[in-house]
Amino acid sequence: MSLLPRTADEFSSAEYWERFFRKRGEKAFEWYGDYTKLCGVLHKYIKPRDKVLVVGCGNSELSEQLYDVGYKHLTNIDISETVVNNMNQRNAERRPELTFQQMDATQTPYEDGSYQATLDKGTLDAMASEEGGALARGMLTEVGRVLAIGGRYVCVTLAQESVIRLAVEHFVQLGWAVRLHCLGDPESEDSSSDSSLALPVFVLVCTKFRQPMPMPILEMCLGEDGTPARLPAVAELLSAVKERQAYSVLRQRLRKGTDATSSPSLTLCHAQTGQPRYTLTVLDCPPSAKVPRANYFAIFIVPQGRETYWLYGSAEGRTQLAASAKFKRLVVVAMHRNQEYTDMQAVQSELSPMVMELAPPGMPANQQVPFLSLGGELGWREVVSNGVSELSGEYSVEDVRGEDEELYRRLIFLANSGLVQSESRLINANIASSRKKRNRKKAKQVAPPPGDKPSQASGGALTVDSGYLCCTHHRVMVAGFALLGVGTPQNKDVPITVLLVGLGGGGLPQFLRDFVPSASVEVVELDPAVLEVAQGWFGFRPDDRLTVTLGDGLEHISTLEKQGGRLFDVIMFDVDSKDTTMGMSCPPPAFVESSLLEKVNNLLTPKGLFMLNLVCRDSTLRKSVLERVHSVFPHVMTKGIEGEVNEVLLCSRGAGEEDTMSLKSLPQAAKVLQGALSTTNSGTSCSPQIDIAEMLKDLNVAWDI
Repeated sequence: MSLLPRTADEFSSAEYWERFFRKRGEKAFEWYGDYTKLCGVLHKYIKPRDKVLVVGCGNSELSEQLYDVGYKHLTNIDISETVVNNMNQRNAERRPELTFQQMDATQTPYEDGSYQATLDKGTLDAMASEEGGALARGMLTEVGRVLAIGGRYVCVTLAQESVIRLAVEHFVQLGWAVRLHCLGDPESEDSSSDSSLALPVFVLVCTKFRQPMPMPILEMCLGEDGTPARLPAVAELLSAVKERQAYSVLRQRLRKGTDATSSPSLTLCHAQTGQPRYTLTVLDCPPSAKVPRANYFAIFIVPQGRETYWLYGSAEGRTQLAASAKFKRLVVVAMHRNQEYTDMQAVQSELSPMVMELAPPGMPANQQVPFLSLGGELGWREVVSNGVSELSGEYSVEDVRGEDEELYRRLIFLANSGLVQSESRLINANIASSRKKRNRKKAKQVAPPPGDKPSQASGGALTVDSGYLCCTHHRVMVAGFALLGVGTPQNKDVPITVLLVGLGGGGLPQFLRDFVPSASVEVVELDPAVLEVAQGWFGFRPDDRLTVTLGDGLEHISTLEKQGGRLFDVIMFDVDSKDTTMGMSCPPPAFVESSLLEKVNNLLTPKGLFMLNLVCRDSTLRKSVLERVHSVFPHVMTKGIEGEVNEVLLCSRGAGEEDTMSLKSLPQAAKVLQGALSTTNSGTSCSPQIDIAEMLKDLNVAWDI
């Protein structure tokens, strides 16, 4: 027999509750917590002398227990005739002043302002699903009528979003003060309980004023005596509720056992602002792992700005981190941007009360739980700009300190905050001007000491180092110019034309323009906001040799091919896909369709190169892409990026081996290109910092894919 409603609508059905109580009989159904759990917060807001209306009393023992401790002015109403008759019979002798009446809570005969408190245990939840919430609004309106000035509506609820939104918005419009207590979940005190509810129980307290409050008063408290946290709007209150619910569900799941096959996570929000502050990911070691007996539980704090690193930002990386930590359970904590963190000790103190509840089952009560980090530092991050792209949504430009203590600037779209869209290294302007005069191995970036901001670092203002490419696949693409014989005597002063689809921060095209001899670059970028960011924050400087066309790369290529008259020595695709559900995140599928690849082929000079940044986790899809590329370009070289999914495809249209540089001649070609880059008068104070020969190592010729 199912005692809980099968659908939400059944909560509001009088017929359902009639059937329910007939089957349940005399046994109380304390599915929102019993008196012991609720008494602290109830005694805080309801006094024994108060006249109290209990709406939807059911056969709960709560009214009886309140009566027994001195609450003698309780009026209990319920829509079920069966339960009212049973409760009156049950209390006729022991509690003669405790009355139960069959009544519709939306229409009561009581006078205006005749009660000091209204107590609701689950009735709002039951009624909110009926008639689009109209039934619940009717009950709340009636509650407001019968309550006196200063009276309180005290509602025990599971705080389903639609339910709590309905009630809070109702009372905010009336100018009442709203406070919400989170009391935890019913099973937290009794693991043997047969309750099937994993959600925490909340107590909503709404206070009626003589004059409506000019500004909403919205507060959240943890526990019955928690300090109220003031929230600015209903949305922030709802966010705080969902945070507690997610935490409770996760805690229930983790309390039951360990599971190495999953890594659940949740986000903790700032109590005052509702903004995300920490993201917690829980990792359990597999049963076969050899873990020291005393290593039950540990917390790892990811330094700010490094949450996008593979080790911390990917499931595979975190699994490797947990395996090396050798604990039965490891919680990996990432800090969010636009949040202030004082020091490691403050972070530990803030996190300890919550993360300790995520401990694995069987851990001794007095077990020491270590907080792990890299060198005990929180890392450093400063958001220097925020904006919104009409195509990609909100973005953030931020400066961070890397593991090498260098400073970097990143563009991150918040819809996929774990992915760095673009990255450039920052250097002090004085160092940049002197770097041309020194060997690059001797020129060391001066980063601010831990805790300092870049403006506090010696050496003056920061600037983007256009001679340093952060992305390895960009460096491989530059090294691919060796296949064209760039820098050789026969190619001296020969113009090189480049078409690049995908601007990003502009680091790659700026490098090509500044350091590749006689190169002119045309960039096609779909998003105007990206161009604005590149120019404003990443040192991108268009000129007559570096131009940008705003528009769709697919359409631009089709137009160029249709018009004819223009050929390129190099065409490069470095554009990501917005569809995160596919196994290929770069490029979008349309960019590797055979029809488009044919157009690319037609736009290349006879010895031209097509370069593709491919990021594909789906092996079947990857094979299909490579087959299509190879069907158009007879000669394909591939270079995998160590530690990343990226691989660069260097493709030529030559029909014979004589049209493609052999692997044997690459070392000399790399040396020639290296020299050409270093001697180019770029007009900047930066020097190219790239090892061409290293980038061309392990280059594979894919004759048969």
